[in-house]
Amino acid sequence: MTANQEEIATVAELIKASRIALLTTVNDHGQLTSRPLAVQEVEFDGDLWFFSQDPSDKTTEIAANPQVNVSLESGKGYVSIAGTAEIVHDAAKVDELWSKRVEAWFPEGKEDPTIALIKVHADAAEYWSTDDPKPVIFFKVAKAAVTGGQPDIGENKTVDL
Repeated sequence: MTANQEEIATVAELIKASRIALLTTVNDHGQLTSRPLAVQEVEFDGDLWFFSQDPSDKTTEIAANPQVNVSLESGKGYVSIAGTAEIVHDAAKVDELWSKRVEAWFPEGKEDPTIALIKVHADAAEYWSTDDPKPVIFFKVAKAAVTGGQPDIGENKTVDL
């Protein structure tokens, strides 16, 4: 596996271990707006999928400016993804991604006329990963604060996707 393949695999692992993402869009005043969305349980192939209602503020913002950021935390690290979003209305894809977690947001079920998917095509990712348990990380940070220097708590890389 090449270095880039290993880095992409690390990004995919961090995404798979995450349940909630923060999707950041640009509103009509040029301000960044972030909101939590459930990460859909699919293998990361360069695209991320989220359920949304359409119309909504986020779908309007994506239509006006499709450049977005998705931030995730997994307990194993963090990943920030810069990408391009689009609103998808595809009943087959809704059916494929449907789960009990999604059902809570759409009481009318899969036939709810406001259901849409947000597809984010990842252009680049930056990640911070660690295999250390949280108490070890806290100890390393505290030790660095007392002794000076910077704690070594894992790996940080930027990956073009």
